[in-house]
Amino acid sequence: MAKLNSYLNFDGKAEEAFNFYKSVFGGEFLGGIYRMGNAPGTEHLSEEEKNRVMHIALPIGNDLLMASDIVPSFGQTLSIGNSNYVSIFPESREEADRLFNGLSEGGNVEMPIEDQFWGDYFGSFQDKYGIYWMVNYNEEYIK
Repeated sequence: MAKLNSYLNFDGKAEEAFNFYKSVFGGEFLGGIYRMGNAPGTEHLSEEEKNRVMHIALPIGNDLLMASDIVPSFGQTLSIGNSNYVSIFPESREEADRLFNGLSEGGNVEMPIEDQFWGDYFGSFQDKYGIYWMVNYNEEYIK
């Protein structure tokens, strides 16, 4: 069976965002932080672009949250939008509250975390880095 992992893009904020996510989820980056300047053929990049993140991965349970920064001189642009969400399924209401409160700090709460009519404990928000998240707890999902 194939496995899906979320991959996020940032405009020079990947390392900052992932240090924030690490402070909420815990753990260590898998393989460290790969920078644009470590790749062959990037000598022409500015020092700022050389320092941008080429790849970073944070293990969360059996999954990976991964990211990179865009490189403007490659013609890349970042368009922040709500067409994608990272959906988290914690193992308890307490963990749901901790993750929701930690990740939404400084962001914009769309739907406060609370019991929903469909039977789940759910909330959604955009974090301070422009990433959209859903936290969804239902004890039936973790059995």
